[in-house]
Amino acid sequence: MSGGNKTKVAVLDDWQGVARQSADWFELESRADVTIFQDAFSDEDDAAAQLADFDIVLSMRERTPLPGSLINRLPKLRMLGMTGARNASLDTPACTARGIVVSNTQGGGYSDSATAELALGLLLAAARGIPKGDENMRHELFQMGVPVGIGLAGKTMGIVGLGRLGGYMARYCLALRMNVIAWSQNLTAERCKEVGVTLVSKQDLMHDSDAISIHLVLSPRSRGLIGTADIALMKQGAILINTSRGPIVDEEAMLAALQDNRIIAALDVYDKEPSPVDHPLRRLSNTVLMPHMGYGVKETWDGFYPQMIENALAFMDGTPVRVTNPEVLKK
Repeated sequence: MSGGNKTKVAVLDDWQGVARQSADWFELESRADVTIFQDAFSDEDDAAAQLADFDIVLSMRERTPLPGSLINRLPKLRMLGMTGARNASLDTPACTARGIVVSNTQGGGYSDSATAELALGLLLAAARGIPKGDENMRHELFQMGVPVGIGLAGKTMGIVGLGRLGGYMARYCLALRMNVIAWSQNLTAERCKEVGVTLVSKQDLMHDSDAISIHLVLSPRSRGLIGTADIALMKQGAILINTSRGPIVDEEAMLAALQDNRIIAALDVYDKEPSPVDHPLRRLSNTVLMPHMGYGVKETWDGFYPQMIENALAFMDGTPVRVTNPEVLKK
């Protein structure tokens, strides 16, 4: 690699500055020049320019999009590591065509529920005006201006997507004595019975829910799945929670409903991340906003970063592991 020079490794999008403390980098840094990027790239041209000289790129989930158009502008790239099982913004076939090995990381322990736990936190924060109450207490105020909250017991929670994370969220809401209903395109009555919730139509879920929480993988089929007509069905004051991916919801339709004070949004994900500083969502009081922290807990980092290092070292040793495009090894 790199004509006998030291291998160059890029670690992308360490937005919280947690990479160093989450793993032992000594062995990799003794064998390679490692650069950790904390800031997001401004665009694809910026990414192409800054990553052009790297042999190995270790990416963090979907923070930096890695389409074929970028992959093909990285002439020295030989191995790409991603965290998590899948990455909708990575063009794996483009990597395979170039002979680039793609490796992932695998979860374990209790970190698999972190995103659902944040969804529960967003529900409680939105229902009880927790951010505004906290702000008041830090500015010599008390109750004035804090929105009147709603009790969740007896209310209806709609779960869109009842996979692993949706199942966790459903059970949390059942523990709050909420009535839980669910819908997704392939959801079965058997799965609903297993979790203890009621299967309904999409229209009934949007119309009947006091709060809605989205737990779907972003795909061509789920992009824009919650659109203008769906949001129009929501109750006055209903809470829309999204910890999955921003583009699942039509952002313009959601913004219009928020600006009309028809709904409340509790969001961890956005169409563009990092979210632009002038984004109108940042100026609305009927929102609770988090900077895509659903999976971002210590347990996750303690799993991701050591495996990223293992993947890079194994590739450098000629024995790649956790390869998602094994056909590339036959080339």
